[in-house]
Amino acid sequence: MRRVWCGGRLASERGSAVVDFVLVGALVAVLGVAVLQLALVLHVRATLVDCAGEGARYAAQAGHRPADGVERTRLLASQAVSSGYAGDVTAVRTVVDGVDLVEVTVRAPFPVVGLVGPSGELVVRGHALVEGG
Repeated sequence: MRRVWCGGRLASERGSAVVDFVLVGALVAVLGVAVLQLALVLHVRATLVDCAGEGARYAAQAGHRPADGVERTRLLASQAVSSGYAGDVTAVRTVVDGVDLVEVTVRAPFPVVGLVGPSGELVVRGHALVEGG
């Protein structure tokens, strides 16, 4: 069998650059989408932490109840992310080391593909000191 050289390559390797380009392009696209999904998960988590913290601060103000913090957290989460992420919100007054706190907990679906989540759960909490009054 005789080897035929064509432009610095064997003739049997002609056309393999197209296959390499497609395979590498697909791999880069999958990695890019995975990085975007990770960024989305971190964004949703940070946004829900912020909403829970704001709800806790609102509930901790003088004259407010924990239920006010739940309403505030639901409003903020539904405006910032989606109403599907504002469904399971709870708030309680607790005492930690002799300090009165309000703790707001948000349980939301874990965003796996876009904002759609299967059975996984993302749990975030926000705390605030209760104002005297």
